[in-house]
Amino acid sequence: MTKSTAFQNKGMDHQSLNSDQLKYEIAKEHHIPLKKGDNGNLTAKQAGTVGGHIGGPMVHELIKRAKQQLSTSNKTD
Repeated sequence: MTKSTAFQNKGMDHQSLNSDQLKYEIAKEHHIPLKKGDNGNLTAKQAGTVGGHIGGPMVHELIKRAKQQLSTSNKTD
């Protein structure tokens, strides 16, 4: 799982923050004016930058867990 610079500097990783904290940290790191409430002023690229940093690692983690479960269930069969 990749860590963003903000997390490396603070000794944090994505799993130690809830999703709201995570998205605001990523937005801040990339100088994206994300705020609570309406963010209709963001470009698609800005929104994708924040979402991509959250969604990508989450998908990788879910795939890893699914493979582990399949591996474990295949051993017990």
